[in-house]
Amino acid sequence: MTDGTTGLPEAADRSSEIAEAIVGAIVEQRLAPGTRLGEDDLGTTFGVSRTIVRAALRMLARDQIVTMRPHRGATVASPTVTEARQVFHARRVVEAALIRDAAKSCKPADVRALRGHIAAEGEALARGDRSAAIRLSGDFHMRIAQLSRQDVLTGFLRELISRSALVIALYGTTRASSCGTQEHEALLEAIARHDADTAVALMTAHLEHVEHDLDLARGKGTSLDLATALVGRRS
Repeated sequence: MTDGTTGLPEAADRSSEIAEAIVGAIVEQRLAPGTRLGEDDLGTTFGVSRTIVRAALRMLARDQIVTMRPHRGATVASPTVTEARQVFHARRVVEAALIRDAAKSCKPADVRALRGHIAAEGEALARGDRSAAIRLSGDFHMRIAQLSRQDVLTGFLRELISRSALVIALYGTTRASSCGTQEHEALLEAIARHDADTAVALMTAHLEHVEHDLDLARGKGTSLDLATALVGRRS
C-alpha cells in the first residue's frame, strides 16, 4: 500500500508516528541494537510509501537512535562503551536539574499521579511483563521532567532515555531491564516533601546504580522480527 497522494502535513504526521513506534519498540527492548530497518519492510508494516519511511528514519538518525549508511540502509544504533558512559553522565546532569525544579513545583495532584504510575510499574513487574515495566520506568522519569516545566531539557531527556534503552539492550544484565520501584518511591517521597537537595542526590545515585548494573565488557541483545516488534507496539 502506498500513499503518494497524501498531503505534506499528513505525511509528516505519519513519519512521526513511525519514528515513535520504532523508539517505543527500542525502549521496550523489542528491537535490539544493530537490527536492520528495511524501508520496504517498514513500508509494508505501516502501509506507507518509502518516502514517508525514509523521513521517519532521518528523524531517528538526527537523534542518533538509528544509523544510516549509504548503500547499506538503516539499522538501530549500537552505542560504544564510551557513548554508553556519556549517555548516563548526560542523564545525571540533565535529570539533576529537572528533578530540582520538579521538587519545587510539585503539587498534591502530581504526587497522586506519580504514585499511581509507580503502582502500575510494580504490577507490571509482578506479572513478569518486562516490556511494560521498562516502558513505565522511562515514563516515570519523563513525568518528573514534565513537572519541572523545563521544555528544552525535557526534550533532551526524551532523546537520552531512548539512547539509554539502546545501551541497556546492548550491555544490560538480567537485573538492568528497568529501574525497579523502590528507588522510584524514594524519589517520589523527596519530591512530595519539596526536598530538592535530597531529590537530586537520590536521582544521581539512582542513575549510577542503573549504569553500574551494565556489563560494559560485552554486548548482547536480541530482536523480535521487525513486523512483530512494531505491530506489538501499535496494538
